[in-house]
Amino acid sequence: MHSHRHRHHRRPDGAPEFPPGQAGERTTTRVQLEMPPQAMERLQRLKDRTEAASYAEVIRNALRLFEALFEEHEKGAEFSLRKADGETVSYKIFV
Repeated sequence: MHSHRHRHHRRPDGAPEFPPGQAGERTTTRVQLEMPPQAMERLQRLKDRTEAASYAEVIRNALRLFEALFEEHEKGAEFSLRKADGETVSYKIFV
């Protein structure tokens, strides 16, 4: 489940930085996830290894990558990996 929460950047006096509806307004949606312990450990490891500022940053990056790969898959692309020793192997992401 997610709930919509719109956040507006505000000046120190509490007034919106930009009037609602004008350029520069930023809105976000809060998403609450339930994850098993193993998935949370993976998320934490990725956050640490990538030096991401937050779990949200890790998830945004993962979504961008997943979307790009999926779009290429829809166009008929096949994926392969070149290992450190130079060997190229087929990589099935979407089965």
